[in-house]
Amino acid sequence: MITDSITRRDLAVQVSKRRTFAIISHPDAGKSTLTEKILLYAGAIELAGAVRGSKSQRHVVSDWMEMERQRGISLTSTALEFDLNGFRISLLDTPGHQDFSEDTYRALVAADSVVMVIDAAKGIEAQTRKLYEVCRRHRLPILTFVNKLDQPGRDPLELMDEIETTLGIAAAPLNWPMGTGPDFGGVFDIEAQTVRMYERAYKGERRALVEVAGVEDPQIEEFAGERVTREFRESIGIIQSAGHTFDHAEYLAGRQTGVLFGSALSNFGLEPLLDALTSLAPSPRPRPTADGGLVEPEATTFSGFVFKIQANMDRRHRDRVAFVRVCSGRLLKDMVMTNARLGQEIRATRTYRMFGRDRVTSPEAVAGDIVGLVNPGRLGIGDTLWADQPVQFAAMPRFPPEHFGRLRLTDSRHKQFDDGVLQLEEEGLIQVFFPARGGRDPIVGVVGVLQFDVIASRLKSEYNVSARVEPVNAHAVVWVSGHTGDPDQLKGLDYTCLQALDRDGRPVILFPSAWARQYAQKENPGVTLADEPRA
Repeated sequence: MITDSITRRDLAVQVSKRRTFAIISHPDAGKSTLTEKILLYAGAIELAGAVRGSKSQRHVVSDWMEMERQRGISLTSTALEFDLNGFRISLLDTPGHQDFSEDTYRALVAADSVVMVIDAAKGIEAQTRKLYEVCRRHRLPILTFVNKLDQPGRDPLELMDEIETTLGIAAAPLNWPMGTGPDFGGVFDIEAQTVRMYERAYKGERRALVEVAGVEDPQIEEFAGERVTREFRESIGIIQSAGHTFDHAEYLAGRQTGVLFGSALSNFGLEPLLDALTSLAPSPRPRPTADGGLVEPEATTFSGFVFKIQANMDRRHRDRVAFVRVCSGRLLKDMVMTNARLGQEIRATRTYRMFGRDRVTSPEAVAGDIVGLVNPGRLGIGDTLWADQPVQFAAMPRFPPEHFGRLRLTDSRHKQFDDGVLQLEEEGLIQVFFPARGGRDPIVGVVGVLQFDVIASRLKSEYNVSARVEPVNAHAVVWVSGHTGDPDQLKGLDYTCLQALDRDGRPVILFPSAWARQYAQKENPGVTLADEPRA
C-alpha cells in the first residue's frame, strides 16, 4: 500500500513530462553516435563517451560491455535517463544487428515512440524494415532521422519516396536539406521558416538560426550558393505541392512519420530532433492488458512489467538488475508489490534510475519511467508487477532459436560455468537444453550466430570461465507432450534427432530438418510436438 497519497491530477502532470523512446536502425547507420550526441547536447555527458563526473576512458556510453567496445557494435539494449528542458527523457538504445532482434523487440514494447535512423547513402536497409514492422504492430509513433547528410548520399526526394514505398507509411518532412555531401549547406525548418546553416568546423554547427522570409529569401543563396539554392528550391517546391504535410494526429496513430535531416557525427540537426521529441512525441499512453482492457497512466495504483534482465552491470556487486517499465501510478522505494506470475509479494528495497551501466538511487518513479530493480531471482522477463489493484499485461513472446550449439567447458570451473549459463538464460540471451542421455554439456539455442561469440566472451569476462561452442545440426526445437516421457517409446527418430530436457525438466527434441519433424509427428499420432512449452 502506498502510504503517501497523490492526486490523479498531480500524477497526470508528472506523467505529461515523460518521454520514453527507443532508437532503431540498421547496423552502421549511426544509431549509437546519435545516442551519444543527444546525451552530449542534453548535458547528460560532458565529453563524447564519458559520463558526467566519470574518470573512465572514452567510449560510447550505451555500449558498456567489453565485447561491444571491442567490436564497435551494440549487443544489448540500454536505458539512459536524463532531464531536458523540464522533461524526463528515457532513451532506449537498441542493438541494430539482427542477431539481437529479440532484445530490441523487448525494448520496443517498453517504449512510447521511436526514432528511426537512416543512412542517407543507403536508405531503408533490411534490419530497419524488420524493426519497423515491430513498431507498426505496436502502433508506435515514429520520427525518422536521415543521418550523414554531410557525406555523399542519395537525393532526399528519392529517400522520402523509398520510406513510403518500402515501409508503407506516409513521410512528412519537418525540415529539408540544402544540398548533400560536400554541398551540404544546412536545413530549412518548414514550419518556422528558419534556416540552420551547417559549418565544417570544430563541433560542426553554428547554433544561431537565420530568420528568412520563406524559401525565396535571398539570404539563403548568400549562405548556400546559387546552384545549391536553386536545387533546394526545386525540391522543396515538389515536396510542398506533391508531398505530405506533417499531421500530428497521423503521426501519433503511426500512419505518418515526421522526417528530419542532419549529421550525428558533426552534432548537426540534434536540436530539431530533441525539440520534436519533447513537443511532438507522446507522453505515456494507456497500456493494454492481457484481457483486452486498458491501464491508464494517470491511475494512482502502481503497475509495470519487466522487459529486460541484465547481470554484472556492477562488477563490484555482481548483481542482477530487472528493468521495469512503469505503466501507471508510482513506484516508491520499499514499496510492496505483487509478481502476477508467481502470486508473491516483492519489496522494492533498491530502485534505480539507469544510465548505461551506471545507476543512482531513485526514491520515486511514475508512468513512463524505466526503473532498475535488483533481482534476487524472483523476477523474469515479461513479469507483470502491481500494487493494490491486480492487473496482468500481455505475455512477452520468445523468439524461437534458429541456431544450436553444444557448450563445452574447457577448464574445471563447473560452478561458475553453471552460474553463468543460468544467468545468460535468465536474461533471455539463450535457451538451454540438457541431453536426455549421457553428456553434461548443455545445448544452447540462439536467434543469431553472433550470440555464440557473446556467450563465450561473457563467460570469460564475467565468470572467468573458458568455454567454446560446437555447432549442432538442428533445425528447430520442439516440446513433447502426450507420452510417458520414455524416449524409447517415440517412433521415427534416428540418431540425428537429439532428445533433451529444458530447464524445468520437460522433454524436447531437436530435429535436423522440417521433414524429420513431420515424419516423427506422423509416426506418433498421439504425441504433441509444439514450438513452445505448455503454460
